[in-house]
Amino acid sequence: MNYYCSNPNLKKSRIVLVGVPYDGTSTFRPGSRFAPASIREASYGIESYSPYQDKDLRDIRFYDIGDIPLSYSDVNLNLEIIESFIHKIITKGRRVLALGGEHLISYPIIKAHKRKFKDLVVIQLDAHSDLIDSYRAEKFSHATVMRRTAEVVGFENLYQLGIRSMVREDKLLPLRDKNMCMLDLSKAKEFLDEIKDKPIYLTVDLDVLDPSVFPGTGTPEPGGITYKELLNFLLKLKDKRLIGADVVELSPHYDPSGVSSIVAASIVRELLLLIKS
Repeated sequence: MNYYCSNPNLKKSRIVLVGVPYDGTSTFRPGSRFAPASIREASYGIESYSPYQDKDLRDIRFYDIGDIPLSYSDVNLNLEIIESFIHKIITKGRRVLALGGEHLISYPIIKAHKRKFKDLVVIQLDAHSDLIDSYRAEKFSHATVMRRTAEVVGFENLYQLGIRSMVREDKLLPLRDKNMCMLDLSKAKEFLDEIKDKPIYLTVDLDVLDPSVFPGTGTPEPGGITYKELLNFLLKLKDKRLIGADVVELSPHYDPSGVSSIVAASIVRELLLLIKS
């Protein structure tokens, strides 16, 4: 099964899969710009049917529109391009599942969604808090993306799970004692009960998974969750208003086995089946 070929009719599709191959601010191990292509290739090796949801991709209307053409070096230009591109898609009534790329790509996508969904809530699954205000004098970085996101949606609408790498000062930011779940996903039900029926944008930084499950990432962090734990969280969204998502930070060449790309493709399958069209 290849996502790109699964539904050839864009006009009838309600969910758009789009690659955002950018890793211009990656500081440790770049390479996530190759992830969209690697996820598509890995998707040939997995079934379209999800036994976890008893649903099949062949029964939903979605289309892989390919990759957004981006600049190699101009961060601000890329942020503008991504936001404009995504906004055009969602204003036509379609939903978006984006394939990163580094985590910074989530920021303009969330900005585009906030323009349509005024009460938008963001759920972040991640090993890293990404809350610092500036990284190496840069305001826009994969390390600052959730700080910028909180400025758009409000700290009260940013829920973080799986966090196990951060600076101490992050705890002093608004509501981090309440809306941040350290080390695991144990607050998932509490968060979802509080969110109720608000529109949810989900950003999945794949390094939330333990490196033993997912070594192919730029900033691996020991002590992560298992695939089953991540999947169980996703299934909790079945009755929620999930209106968009992204999957970021696969750097495929750090895992020669290709398993990380297959894991990413499997997660993309589950999300396609969960997003409310």
